[in-house]
Amino acid sequence: MPTPSARLRALREQLARDQLAGFVVPLTDEHMSEYVGAYAQRLAWLTGFEGSAGTAVVLADVAAIFTDGRYTLQVREQVSGDEWQFVGVPESSVTEWLRVHAHAGMRIGYDPWLHTRAWVEETRAALRAAGAELIAVTSNPIDAVWHDRPAPSPAPLIVHPEQVAGRSAAAKRADVADWLAAAGADATVITGLDSIAWLLNVRGADVAHTPVALAYTIVHDDGTADLFVAPEKVTGAVTEHLGNAVRVHDRSAFVAALDSLAGKRVAVDPALAVAAIADRIERAGGTVLALRDPAVLPRATKNAVEIAGHRAASLRDGAAVTRFLRWVADAAPRGGVTEWSAAEQLRAFRMETGVLRGLSFDTISATGAHAAIPHYRVTPESSLAIEPGQLYLIDSGGQYADGTTDLTRVVPIGAPTAEMRDRFTRVLKGHIALATAVFPRGTAGVQLDTLARRPLWEAGLDFAHGTGHGVGSYLSVHEGPARIAKPSYPGGGPNEPLLPGMILSNEPGYYKTGAYGIRIENLLLVIERDVAGGDAPMLAFETLTLAPIDRDLIDVALLTHDELAWVDAYHARVEAALAPLLPADDATWLEARCRPLAR
Repeated sequence: MPTPSARLRALREQLARDQLAGFVVPLTDEHMSEYVGAYAQRLAWLTGFEGSAGTAVVLADVAAIFTDGRYTLQVREQVSGDEWQFVGVPESSVTEWLRVHAHAGMRIGYDPWLHTRAWVEETRAALRAAGAELIAVTSNPIDAVWHDRPAPSPAPLIVHPEQVAGRSAAAKRADVADWLAAAGADATVITGLDSIAWLLNVRGADVAHTPVALAYTIVHDDGTADLFVAPEKVTGAVTEHLGNAVRVHDRSAFVAALDSLAGKRVAVDPALAVAAIADRIERAGGTVLALRDPAVLPRATKNAVEIAGHRAASLRDGAAVTRFLRWVADAAPRGGVTEWSAAEQLRAFRMETGVLRGLSFDTISATGAHAAIPHYRVTPESSLAIEPGQLYLIDSGGQYADGTTDLTRVVPIGAPTAEMRDRFTRVLKGHIALATAVFPRGTAGVQLDTLARRPLWEAGLDFAHGTGHGVGSYLSVHEGPARIAKPSYPGGGPNEPLLPGMILSNEPGYYKTGAYGIRIENLLLVIERDVAGGDAPMLAFETLTLAPIDRDLIDVALLTHDELAWVDAYHARVEAALAPLLPADDATWLEARCRPLAR
């Protein structure tokens, strides 16, 4: 297997053959996905970086990799600083870096199937100002030198039944038809894999941890649809489920099908659809309407059946996590437990539910300095022993047919220091402030983010990731459009108003480089809230996640009366819900961990 240095050299040689002075390599696929299949992991292949967000730019004499604050440490561990510049975003960007490093006459390549139109236009303008040119390639030069590139997954589609979806696919398509009529459009091209899965009530296994299939869909104003997917994925059960109103085509026929939209007004989501799609429609004589994917908000605002399913998933998942927390608290101090073995043990507890479909992301099983890397990914090679004196952080989730889970807990191995307890309690105070927030309709995540950070800010501390992300219903663990984050947080969405039915994470943290990391994460459901005497429609959160928060890390003196009451009430709820699902010894342990805190 060639080294990263050899891969970078091979790419530069290919760029020279293609008469390009440089090339931009994003971490995404033709669907602008966050998590991508192995065939699309071009950034990881080129650089060795295994995070879930980043971009690289390669010029003849310099190369740079761009990551946000979640990956500041990880990128430096995985990528050679001798060959790559490390650039932080949003402090800088690919476009800004090219504005500085591009020279007159340079031809910088990009793959139009991996970038949005907005990025292309902004970058093209920046390069034009420098006398350089942005060139759309017809074939990706990385693919030309990635000789053992995996093929796309052949996994079949599966039906996601109405009993867990809550609405039929026909009803959802009818809603899209109504939306098209209101927008004055003839059709919409839907490219987001989670939107397609939600709209058609199907799931797949083409992307690790996210139950989606590689596909495109065109929905027409009569409620019919064309689905473009590899034919071997379509079973008889799927064909019967889709019915006659959904015409199935080979995925390879999608580009030519765009030509059939000539003369039509076509809605295309500018944030989710790649530049090549809108360009093709316009070249064919169609009119592109830049409108949000009509599945995005309905998918994010869960219906009653989906909410009930998530509550059920949270119960069984919380019981599995509680068994694990007891196991690690008992086994780790005695030695022999590693980050990897702990992650595998948690997987085993989830498997014992009998209904686990998979993990919702790579488990972040991290001790000591590794826990200070917010998105650390344990491997057998990187795995460290979990030893006394450390904080062990476990961030994990499960995929179940009725819900997607995501939670984080921290376990002290031995007695924690006073500093650890102070930092943990400040994170807990921020977590409680967000969990108990009451806010008017129209409030966006950016307006709530400060609540979770204030206790840390008061001590001169902060964390370099978002406070909350949306979560799908047996779909992506990171779901748009809403986020709880600072305005500049990469990934977008903090200005999206929160709506009843949305599920978001609540995960403030603190990270001391080289020492330890802390994060407390539960999932929240946005609900309507009546406020006595008020005259504005208000919203609030219901905490869905059920698992004990480590009491040994809480400095009770730092908690207010209301915060103390919240912890005790939460633990009482956790014990009442989970104890009946646990073996007797685990239930006894949980009872002790959930007893009221003493002031």
